[in-house]
Amino acid sequence: MSLHVDETKVAGRAPRMTISIGIVICFCIVTVVVICALFGSSVAPDSPFTQRLEVGDKPPSAEFIAGTDLLGRDVLSRVIFGAWTALVGPIVVAVGAWMIATVLGLLSGYLGGWVDSAIMRWVDFMLALPAPLIAIVVVGVVGGGYWTAVMVLIILFTAPDTRIVRSAVLEQRPRPYIDAARALGISKTRILFVHILPNVLPIILAYVVLDFAFALVNLAGLSFLGLGVEPGTPDWGRMLFENRTILFTNPVALLLPAAMVILTAVSMNLIGDWLFERLTR
Repeated sequence: MSLHVDETKVAGRAPRMTISIGIVICFCIVTVVVICALFGSSVAPDSPFTQRLEVGDKPPSAEFIAGTDLLGRDVLSRVIFGAWTALVGPIVVAVGAWMIATVLGLLSGYLGGWVDSAIMRWVDFMLALPAPLIAIVVVGVVGGGYWTAVMVLIILFTAPDTRIVRSAVLEQRPRPYIDAARALGISKTRILFVHILPNVLPIILAYVVLDFAFALVNLAGLSFLGLGVEPGTPDWGRMLFENRTILFTNPVALLLPAAMVILTAVSMNLIGDWLFERLTR
């Protein structure tokens, strides 16, 4: 009978965290988006607002790498500046939703009883609603543009996130360290936020990244419908709406922002999955 010995355990070292080339590419794409969002004015070759009505929509050339739109504005510069709304809004949605969901999920999973019942009935109600349609109706009726859309998405994203946090808390509640904390007379608040929260935080962080991807797609969709940013604002979703009529004269003006939405959302989704696998081992 042979005995297999794990050398990493003998040496007291944890196994190395491997990362695939696909995840590296995803991190590179996200890094490019972050650089464009933070340093757009330094990276962009031209102002995204300068109109050249005499030029109009032109295909890519040496002067304009991605061509121009109907108003003669540089498409590449607008895509670069559009990274700001593509980054800030989804971050606010993801963080805002998970801050609320974390509190509700902790209370629901640990306290149980009528608190759990009340929170979960609200979650069930929110999940029964068609979220995209609700967002369109609310933003369209209330108005307010981009930040109204962000606030609506925070509320809509809170319900499914609450269920995830609650499930993680239910897994922690019967464990011995919780019983020991109760026996020592530690308050419920301290148990929730000092003992349970750190143990469910890896799951929360992984799903925050996934929420970012979903929020990016939703905000781009609302902007495409004219319910997001103001007209003329550099935004990938708005560019899809404004440039849809010049698909055959300058397809890059439509395909480039569409590609950025897809690549950024897919990259964040894959990074979220990768983080979940690593943090929950």
